Formats: sequence, structure tokens, C-alpha cells
Amino acid sequence: MGAVHIRSVSKSYPIYERPSARLKELLTGNRRSYHRDFWALRDVSLEIPRGVTFGMVGENGSGKSTLLQLIAGILWPTSGSVAVEGRVSALLELGSGFNPEFTGRDNVFLNGAILGLRNKEIEQLYPEIESFAEIGEFINQPVKTYSSGMMVRLAFAVAINVEPDILLVDEALAVGDIYFRQRCMRKIHELHRKGVTIIFVSHSAVDVKSLAQQVAWLDKGRLVECGEPDLVVAKYQAAMVNKDSQYRRQFARQAREVSQNAPAPVLAPEVVEKIPNIDFRYGSREAEILGITILNEEGEELALLPQKAPIVVRISVRAQTEVSMPIVGFQMRNHLGVDLAGTNTALEDILLPSFNPGDIYTVDFHLDLPELYPAHFSFTAAVANGTLEAFEVCDLIENAITLQAEKGRVVYGYLHFPCKIRVNAVTKAGVRVES
Repeated sequence: MGAVHIRSVSKSYPIYERPSARLKELLTGNRRSYHRDFWALRDVSLEIPRGVTFGMVGENGSGKSTLLQLIAGILWPTSGSVAVEGRVSALLELGSGFNPEFTGRDNVFLNGAILGLRNKEIEQLYPEIESFAEIGEFINQPVKTYSSGMMVRLAFAVAINVEPDILLVDEALAVGDIYFRQRCMRKIHELHRKGVTIIFVSHSAVDVKSLAQQVAWLDKGRLVECGEPDLVVAKYQAAMVNKDSQYRRQFARQAREVSQNAPAPVLAPEVVEKIPNIDFRYGSREAEILGITILNEEGEELALLPQKAPIVVRISVRAQTEVSMPIVGFQMRNHLGVDLAGTNTALEDILLPSFNPGDIYTVDFHLDLPELYPAHFSFTAAVANGTLEAFEVCDLIENAITLQAEKGRVVYGYLHFPCKIRVNAVTKAGVRVES
């Protein structure tokens, strides 16, 4: 059963060239138009299931916030329909829903009443809201005296503690400090476990891939794609890279003219011509990835990632045209698609020589793995042209190879850092040091 049903929704705003045009239109009884329509959303249809965490990505102005406001009931669609099942709690624009002249406490009761809670219910929830917000005596001061951080703390505390069926979050957490963000993330996970439908907008690919079960990509008011987070986010990032490629080429040419570093010596290990998996692939194809594999130090292919041992990530690429400033690299992700680590030749201060058409280069990355949680880990391979600051993707293969980590001892989180422990004990027998 769905929590939110969005059917062929469009939303337009009238744009007037000058204030007098609005008056002319009113005086003619709207028989003549003096405006042009700006379409914030065009024919968007979505079904958001009950109990899922749903992310939305897209550039600024793509219609994400407008769609959240339609779901919240703040706006009405120009055409189409939005049906919502359950109580909606929204954390949208900073300070929205707050009266700046009222105290924080008064705004808590005001927001609760708007959501349909009785005064007695709000009184029962108030201690938890005040505790979560952690703004101290400012809870009794007018909201207009709050900093942006204090305002988002109170807004989030209200939004999550009024027992919503659907929680809407629009980039609000970008304002909070790291400790508050972590508390909010824990609370969001808790609400998800309770079956609350969470719909959020974020520009952070890590947040989207770690939180969402489904993701929608909006562009210029239209729904481009909706589906699995890894694939949708990868396509969105690819589009952003391609959009900026002209600037990147110009920047790379300028950087090439001033670069004085000598190219790194190139060895010739065995060429890899096997790509185990292609979830998504994009790039200009000026150079192409031929293959990727994971080896031990003896050059043997690995079927499992070892615990606390050295490995070699080997990537082979072939140039189709001249690539003047090549960069080869990889990204390691966990089974949730969250980026854990990665590097590339430029980041490691290795300047590769220019690639000529038909050249094949193989790059070995020698790593010392820590102890890993026994899950699947994927490696994304990439080759680019340019610098760290500005580059054009030639070829990028999402999750080109995936390996399961060997079972080892208990690991908290996704990896275990090497650790030495020293204990200083003061007892009746005296001071004792144990290592």
C-alpha cells in the first residue's frame, strides 16, 4: 500500500515582467494575459510505498522542494493530484512554520496544533522535544533571536517527535553541526524501523545511498528516473559531469600548459581484459577501461578479500584518442553503496605520461587492507583526463568488481583500525603498567 500517490502533477507560477502587468491582468478580469508561465514541475508521477525511506536528487531549481511542499499540502498543483495517507510532519525551509515573535515553547504548541494534536498530547511530547533540541533557556525566547543552528534543532525536534506517519526533510540537516547530524541520523533510522515513511532531499550522494531504498531524480521540473539508489545516483552524477565537461576541458588545457612535473615511470604488468560487472558506465570514451581485478602480492587473483593483508587493485586502460593528462583510480564501497575509500594516480602524486591512441596502460594500486566486516565490497574503476580540480571522465564503471570479505573476528562498523592498548593501573599493590 502506498503512502503518497502523485499522479501527473504539474505546478506553474506566473512570471510578470513588471508589477504593472499584474494590475493590468486583474483589471481585464484575466481575459488577457500579461504574464508567462514558469513550470516548476511538469507531469510528474510517483508512487511512494508506505514505510520506505525515499530520496530525491537534482540540481537547484529542479523542482524537489516544490514537490515536497505539494506533498506537505503547503502548495496545490496546477494540474494532476497528490494523495497522502497519514499525518505529515515537514521540515522544509529554515524557519518555515515558526512565528518569529513567539517563543520556542509557543511554536512547539503551535506546530503541534497545526498537525492536529490536542494540547494534552503536546504537553506529553514537550519534554522529549525540549530535550532533543538542546537549546537550553532559549526555548523561552522569541524564535527571531535564534541562530540558524538553533532553529533547525527545534524544527527537527518538533518534526520527529509528533509521531508522524510521513516525515519530509528538505536539506535542513546541512545547517546542524556534526554531533546533531549524527543524532538526527540515528533518529531517522529509528523512525524507519517503526515504519514511518521518510521523504528527503539531499545533495549528498553518501546520505542518499546510505538512507534511501528508492531515489527519484528530477531535472528542470521533470522526473528523469526513479529506482535503486546506486543506479539513479550514478546516472545523476554522470549527467552533472557531462554538463560541466566543456569547462573542465578548458581548465585542463590551462593546467597542462603550466605543469612542469616529470611523468612517472611506467611498468608493464599483465594486461587485465576482464570486467566482472557493469552496473552503470559513462564517459567520453577517449580512454576505455579494459579490465579490473584484485590480486594478492604474489599476483594471484583473489576470490575473497583477505583480513588485514596487502592486496593489489589492477586496472588496465586503452587510449582511443590522445589523453594528455590521464588519471586512473578506483572507489571502494560497502554493500549499501556507501563510499569507504578510494584513490587515484593524481591524488598519490603520480603523473602519468600522455596516452597516445592505441596505448594500453596497466596501473597497480598496492593497499594494506584493515580488518573488514564480513560483507560484500565493490570497486568502481575510472579513467579521466585533467587535474584533481577539473577533469573530464573518459570511462567510469560502477561496481566493476565485487568481493566478499573473509570471515574474521568481530568487527564493529565496517572496518577495524590497528590498535595498541596500554593500561596504567593504580592498585593497593602499587602502580602497574600492562601492554
